[in-house]
Amino acid sequence: MTKYRLYIDEVGNSDVNSSDNPNHRFLSLTGVIISLEYVSETLNSDMEEFKKKHVGSHPDEPVILHRKEIMNALDDFRVLADPQKRAEFDDDLVSLLKRWQYTLLTVCLDKKNHKDTYSTWIYDPYHYCLAVLLERYNYWLNRHSCHGDVMAESRGGKADMRLKNSFNNLWNKGTDYVGADQFQKSLTSSQLKVKMKTANISGLQLADLLAFPCRAQILAEQGYLGKEYERFTKRILPIIEEKYDKREGKIYGKKFI
Repeated sequence: MTKYRLYIDEVGNSDVNSSDNPNHRFLSLTGVIISLEYVSETLNSDMEEFKKKHVGSHPDEPVILHRKEIMNALDDFRVLADPQKRAEFDDDLVSLLKRWQYTLLTVCLDKKNHKDTYSTWIYDPYHYCLAVLLERYNYWLNRHSCHGDVMAESRGGKADMRLKNSFNNLWNKGTDYVGADQFQKSLTSSQLKVKMKTANISGLQLADLLAFPCRAQILAEQGYLGKEYERFTKRILPIIEEKYDKREGKIYGKKFI
């Protein structure tokens, strides 16, 4: 049986006290579902060749794809300050994002509304988003008669413990819509895998590249973006839309709360 992994990246933070600030109002989690066999046979090698071609990545000192550094031509991506090299980089990346085989899930939470609604007892925003994301992952695994696990990028210290505890609570207690027994049947591990950015995990790098555009699209659809899409985000929107989990023409992989 094919085993899958959900690679998770977050945009924003879970601090509800900052939610009146429009820049901090929304927390989103994006998950990328990929077959581990496909990661091994295709995604990892494609990504390493791409990095080697455009930014001179070497196995001894691998370059890690990180959206913020790419967009601002910082550190390993300084070469992208050259418009010609930027255009070539973007063209190849768009082609790969379209060709690679993966399924997207995104959950975006309005923390201000969340705080106002649950003023007496506020659910932890990260746990709330993770629960909804894993519910959809569970449904996807069941529909495809598969099993899988989950990996997120390490944030270090207490943040990692929060991630692991949240995942473990869902494994042991379930949610109102997916029972613990269902999670334990579809997921192969009770532990959330957490890896540092320097570990050069191709699935986490893909999630990093897509998380911000996925969030921007949802906020635009809800009338909250308040600005034009970034150039690269606008270019890959059709790809994002095609990669979301769908059934009978309806998108199940995108949720605004």
